[in-house]
Amino acid sequence: MLAKVFSGAVYGVDAYEVEIEVHAGYGDPKVIIVGLPDAAVKESSERVWTALTNSGFDPPLVRTTVNLAPADIKKEGPSFDLPIALGMLAAGDQMDGSPFGDYCVTGELALSGEVRRVRGVLPIALRARAEGRKGILVPVENAEEAAVVKGLAVYPVANLREAAEFLDGKKTIPPFGVDLTTAFAGGAVYDDDYADVKGQEFARRAIEVAVAGGHNILLVGPPGTGKSMLAKRVPTILPPLTLEEALETTKIHSIAGVLPAHQAVVSGRPFRAPHHTISDAGLLGGGTHPMPGEVSLAHNGVLFLDELPEFHRNVLEVMRQPLEDGSVTISRAVASVTFPCRFMLVAAMNPCPCGHFGDEKRRCRCTPTQMQRYRNRISGPLLDRIDIHVEVPAMEYQQLAGLEKGESSADIRARVMASREVQRERFAKHRGARPVHNNAGMRARDVHRYCVLDDAAQGLLKAAMTDLRWSARAYDRILKVSRTIADLAHAEKISADHVAEAIQYRSLDRNYWA
Repeated sequence: MLAKVFSGAVYGVDAYEVEIEVHAGYGDPKVIIVGLPDAAVKESSERVWTALTNSGFDPPLVRTTVNLAPADIKKEGPSFDLPIALGMLAAGDQMDGSPFGDYCVTGELALSGEVRRVRGVLPIALRARAEGRKGILVPVENAEEAAVVKGLAVYPVANLREAAEFLDGKKTIPPFGVDLTTAFAGGAVYDDDYADVKGQEFARRAIEVAVAGGHNILLVGPPGTGKSMLAKRVPTILPPLTLEEALETTKIHSIAGVLPAHQAVVSGRPFRAPHHTISDAGLLGGGTHPMPGEVSLAHNGVLFLDELPEFHRNVLEVMRQPLEDGSVTISRAVASVTFPCRFMLVAAMNPCPCGHFGDEKRRCRCTPTQMQRYRNRISGPLLDRIDIHVEVPAMEYQQLAGLEKGESSADIRARVMASREVQRERFAKHRGARPVHNNAGMRARDVHRYCVLDDAAQGLLKAAMTDLRWSARAYDRILKVSRTIADLAHAEKISADHVAEAIQYRSLDRNYWA
């Protein structure tokens, strides 16, 4: 007998429907899976056979063929266990398979028959709705995630027998629902706050400007000056995620398998801090079946690269294009996959190999050759893509011992959100292939339109460009940062004061190591 069950698989950030055909015919008891399965899918025959036995069913004692269509796309992972098991039951006349056409089924099976959580349920649920399915059967731990999709009934199942009895009409499972507004309205709760940071007013101001305009920032200073402490608090002053951004972020985290169980949606800005030993595939994504990397997991959030010169040169260089485009494309022989990666880059580094260059309390022992070699680990084109470079000096004892707290994250975030609202209104009517969300995302055409300088500001910028021999990209970066500083000051036009402050945020271009 032939049975047909519908499931789904993920490729890139989207899912496609997988039609699972199960035929029980004559021959030796054996389960054969075809349709480009990987090792995990092939092994499902053993898991499914044992799960059927431990769930009180009779496994087929005939030759059983399982076809995963479309057969020209490689299938991977254990998420086909549950639909294969249900198809085998229907093919063996142990249940009615006629309701299968109304449902999408996904889930991994334990040997006991328990249904375990899988990744990528959100995009699979979206695809099921697009294909006209009335409902989806998912593991209990994935129910909140699937319930985000409106117009699709979600049925959480704990084990194989429960799923079979539900589809056979012997058991009732109420559809699972989640109040997305309530789940999302709670927002993110942060344990860190900029009120904990003492001193470093210049660096704090630079970070506020960077966040207000969505600019990338590099913090340079000796060890122990608070660079990591400042960076880890950046999400606390970012504007809250919109619902659209939250769903985008949740989809990526679901595909990567990092979405916590029983979580409906990612409500806080992501903060990713990979170790400097990460590979280019780990940073950008990759694999035979392409998966998102750290830059995509940081989508709509912050990517923090501590000890920037310690990262492999090739890893940093492959990040240049994603920083410009807000997306990364991974090409394979059969297809190309594009992952979104619109993030704010926050990087930190020491001023020299020993870390004490410019420190009045400790002597730097690095030779000029060592310092130049250390500096050359970061290419000029990459530095040009970082809008703000700011020094984080060592602090005096009086600053550390003072009882006065710094400004809170809530106060800073209020100013940031006011600036972002100005930018939102400015770019609301933007026309182009890619929408502009903030000042950092402006194209050359937008810079000429929105970053008009008065005579004094033009003269100041011309002198800086001539004396310091900055590149054209650095010129654009200064204009963008100046526009953000003006927005924070509620100024319609960019003045010389705004340009002067923006120039101060290009420390590595001002012969820092001279």
